[in-house]
Amino acid sequence: MKSSARQGRRKVEVRGQLPVEGVDLLNLAGAQDGNLRFLEKRFGGTLVVRGENLLVSGGDESAAETVLAVLAEMIERVRHGQLIDEVTVSYLWDRADGEASLEEGGADQPLLFAAGTRTAVKTKTAGQQEYVDAVRSNDVVFAVGPAGTGKTFLAVVMAMDYLKRQLVDRIVLVRPAVEAGEQLGFLPGDLQDKINPYLRPLFDALSDITGAAKISRYIASGVIEASPLAYMRGRTLNNAFVILDEAQNTTVGQMKMFLTRLGFQSKAVITGDITQIDLDTRDKSGLVHVREILAETEGVSFVELGGADIVRHPLVRRIVDAFDTAGIDSGAS
Repeated sequence: MKSSARQGRRKVEVRGQLPVEGVDLLNLAGAQDGNLRFLEKRFGGTLVVRGENLLVSGGDESAAETVLAVLAEMIERVRHGQLIDEVTVSYLWDRADGEASLEEGGADQPLLFAAGTRTAVKTKTAGQQEYVDAVRSNDVVFAVGPAGTGKTFLAVVMAMDYLKRQLVDRIVLVRPAVEAGEQLGFLPGDLQDKINPYLRPLFDALSDITGAAKISRYIASGVIEASPLAYMRGRTLNNAFVILDEAQNTTVGQMKMFLTRLGFQSKAVITGDITQIDLDTRDKSGLVHVREILAETEGVSFVELGGADIVRHPLVRRIVDAFDTAGIDSGAS
């Protein structure tokens, strides 16, 4: 296997090596050594497989330590049968490279920087930071929590960030068409007109981040797609950041159907509040049961957000707490 960067005649210092005996090198290196090339560009050195070892050469010492940590996790994931692509490598690099910054700045690190009239978007609580870290490190993330914890907003922010960095080609917004205790009746118009009321919270979050005009262009070009959950059956979503909102209103069968739509180089974030189930029978909620089903599945992460993570008007936290104390669902979203 050849590295994309040649060492040349000048002697380059070997920073470290990792054993790769018994490792699927095609999976580890990626298509046309794409995973290794990605890392070489990031740390400025070279990666070469020699016999049963992967050698890390060149670059500065700090960057070499980062790439060694990333490679060690990649090797471990390959040994467990996980497919490694450039998106996965990017997740691992961002996490490893950002550890020092997070130690220094914690939740103050921007997810999206200020632009125009938009202020920088940052996590505001430890729970939100855990949520963001989980999204960066896993292909499927479930975020469960009460109203106002930023479940949907942060998912949209991360989706736009991945789209901007070209880690995905499109964003797919999905929601079950279940009404919250009210019957809206017949809705006129085409499919988009009919599903817009259900997807409005996702569009609101996008508008806050990107602006309505840009969203319209993205939708027209297919870069952003909105779809009711029922229309996901039979599809395969490659190179996509998929958000399933209000997932507490999915059945177990619908949840399985949605999760099996995920294709190569894609990520799914599923958000919901199990205190706001609008299904006829509560024990049918896929969001309630999926944790037990997928608890030990590698690549799947569950994040619980609580009252301390609510970042809306201070009164919202007190309202949620009061309803919880009374044992009554708040009905907020």
